Amino acid sequence: MNNFKEMYVAELQEARSLEAQLVKALPGMIDDVNEIDLKQVLEVHLTETQGHLERVEAILRRHEAASEEHKDHSMQRLVSEADKWAGMIEDRDQRDAGIIASAQRIEHYEMAVYGTLAAWAKQLGLGEDEKDLRAILKEEQAVDHKLTVLAEKEINPLAT
Repeated sequence: MNNFKEMYVAELQEARSLEAQLVKALPGMIDDVNEIDLKQVLEVHLTETQGHLERVEAILRRHEAASEEHKDHSMQRLVSEADKWAGMIEDRDQRDAGIIASAQRIEHYEMAVYGTLAAWAKQLGLGEDEKDLRAILKEEQAVDHKLTVLAEKEINPLAT
C-alpha cells in the first residue's frame, strides 16, 4: 500500500468480508440457541448485519474499490471458535451462555474495526463515510449492550 487512503480502502474491504462471513454464520448460531430472547436479539442482529454489509459495499462503490479483494481472517477464526464452542456444550443453558460469549467477542472485534474506520474516514475528510461507519458502530455497541443485559439477567443465572 502506498498511502493512508489505500490502507483505509483495504480495511473497508476487510469489513465487507467480516460482515459477509457473519451473514453466513449467524443463522447457525441462531439455530443453536435455546432461549427465545437471545434468539430474537440474534435474529434482529442478522438483519442489521445484512444492512451493514450493504452499507460497507456502498462505501466501497463510492471509492470505486473492489468489494471482495481482502478476506478478514480474524473474523473467520472468531466464527470458527464460536462454532466449536457451541458444539462442545450439551447443556442448553450453558450453550446459550457460551454463544453470548462468542457473540460478544465478535461484537467487540467489529467495534474495534468500525471505530478505526470512522477515525480514519474523519482523518481523510470523508464525512459521508464517517457518518455511515459511526452509524454501524452505534448498532454494534447497542447489540453488545443487549447481549450483556441478557447474559447478566437471564442467561448466565440459568447456566450456573
